[in-house]
Amino acid sequence: MKAADATARPTYSPYDYEIHADPYPTYARLREEAPLYRNDELDFWALSRHADVTAAFRDTARFSSANGVSLEPTATGPQASRSMSFLAMDPPRHGKMRSLVSRGFTPGRIANLERHILELTKQHLEPALEQGTFDFVTDFAGKLPMDVMSEMIGFPPADRVEIRRLADLLVHRDEGVFDVPPTGIEAAITLAKYFLEMIAERRKQRVDDLTSALVDAELDDERLTDADIMSFLFLMLVAGNETTAKLLANAWYWAWRNPDERRKPFDEPTRIDNWIEETLRYDGSSQTLARTLTEEVELHGERIPKESKVLLLIGSANRDPRAFENPDRYDIDRDTSEMVSFGAGRHSCLGASLARLEARIALNELVRRVRDYDIDPDNAKRVHSVNVRGFESLPTKVELR
Repeated sequence: MKAADATARPTYSPYDYEIHADPYPTYARLREEAPLYRNDELDFWALSRHADVTAAFRDTARFSSANGVSLEPTATGPQASRSMSFLAMDPPRHGKMRSLVSRGFTPGRIANLERHILELTKQHLEPALEQGTFDFVTDFAGKLPMDVMSEMIGFPPADRVEIRRLADLLVHRDEGVFDVPPTGIEAAITLAKYFLEMIAERRKQRVDDLTSALVDAELDDERLTDADIMSFLFLMLVAGNETTAKLLANAWYWAWRNPDERRKPFDEPTRIDNWIEETLRYDGSSQTLARTLTEEVELHGERIPKESKVLLLIGSANRDPRAFENPDRYDIDRDTSEMVSFGAGRHSCLGASLARLEARIALNELVRRVRDYDIDPDNAKRVHSVNVRGFESLPTKVELR
């Protein structure tokens, strides 16, 4: 928000490039001045306080996900689950589909991935560290989650660079365009064709991957359709890859900006988990999720009509002073148990344990190898997305131990 607007009514749009640069001053004003915010131009309401966001996450009867979890016209409506799988479903189908997919995210299966994630971490980190100066995102943080997800899904190594490029286009938003831009639509079409070809191959011959498991899975005594499986692959690509890559870079950046906090995990690696959790709270990858009202709801003295689109501002809820003391301070020692970075209730993030494991292994290797580091903030670039917050590029120079 521009300084000149400080005395005016707060304004908020998740498409605004200034919001992408720093949404938190605007979030603070929304919480105090407009806890139920209305944007007439884009036809949505927004909830910014921790209690309201948490309650809405848990109230799946009135705050429905069935019309999608984004504002974009091309990603909303009854067919939203085609691109976001069970994330855009309500009970009971949500629970059934989530239960099927959760077989790939059991604690045992996640634990079995640990050694392989460490191997992938070293594979990408070693050449970056040898350079001394590298891009933390493009040389490391963007590669690791993609490879982990690719191993689970079954993407061959030769295809992963292009798949990641297309995944980046899925979340990018052009300034002044209030929908998925043409490049994003083209990327979605290309990926859909690729997924359908891969599913067809798995139907002919199974291999040891999640795609093959989904081909064999049944829902209500029926096999999943190609569309069901494809929608889940899209969800994994965005939610399982993009957000983890952004988490790693956000942790690296905010520790650099707060050297007293950075020293804690660097001096005592057992505190890496605290570093991860505070980053998730302080500047999480997922900033917003949308819901659609199934009935009229009254909040903060106003009535929100049935079928209204309501944005849940996760990033704002995690900075609410009603839930966190000194919320704008990056404090690795704080209690983060009330954060809503992974949602709440039925729609809590299925991949949270995997994201945490990847981050823990990656940051542990960095702490083990790096004595100190610097970042070039003038050449750092942020992504432009309506719900994902993080860096596209983060130039880094390291001093090895």
